Amino acid sequence: MIDAGSLVKAWRIRRGVSQAQLAELAGTGQAAISRIESGRDLPTLALLGRIASALDCRLTIDFTSDPDRPGQRPL
Repeated sequence: MIDAGSLVKAWRIRRGVSQAQLAELAGTGQAAISRIESGRDLPTLALLGRIASALDCRLTIDFTSDPDRPGQRPL
């Protein structure tokens, strides 16, 4: 599983924007982007939505069964 911070960093680099530019576009501080990308902080869904929008991406949340967990039943 890939963490949110790694995805934010990958998309930021792909879009060619700095942490400071992304922070301004997402309405947060550069330090917050740094903490998210490094895995030291977990962003709220609201902030992830703003980051996704700033990077021209769509935020999708998907709950699925984990085949590695025995005895798990689908809802």
